[in-house]
Amino acid sequence: MPETIKGGCQCGRIRYTATIDDRDAYLCHCRMCQRATGGVSIAFKNLPKASVEWETEPDWYESSPIARRAFCSQCGTPLGFEFPDSDKMDITVGSIDDPFGFVPKHHFGVEGMHQAWLDTRSLNRHRADEYEPIVKRWKEKVGKLPD
Repeated sequence: MPETIKGGCQCGRIRYTATIDDRDAYLCHCRMCQRATGGVSIAFKNLPKASVEWETEPDWYESSPIARRAFCSQCGTPLGFEFPDSDKMDITVGSIDDPFGFVPKHHFGVEGMHQAWLDTRSLNRHRADEYEPIVKRWKEKVGKLPD
């Protein structure tokens, strides 16, 4: 059953609405995505370009001779990836307003995969909203923690 999702960049300048058929996503580990995001992988939702409506057109840069990436030039948020000659594109799962419920169904670009970063269940876990230096900074600046 089709579902409408919304998302955008961290500063709110770029917003989008998209229609999706499922909550399947994937992780890309290729070196280009690692360099574009500064992370060891990135979570993407693949969907038809026609199903994405940008309230404000994102900034784009050619990340290679065959692809380009959507982002916000004000805050730097990576928003998507596309091959210009394809009718599909990827939206970054992290830019979706409610990313919970999206499920990774496969890995891509596994030649760049950092295996040690995949299974981190044994690592200690710390909540940001319980870390006093961060809580204090937020409360001093805006009076509350961010949503």
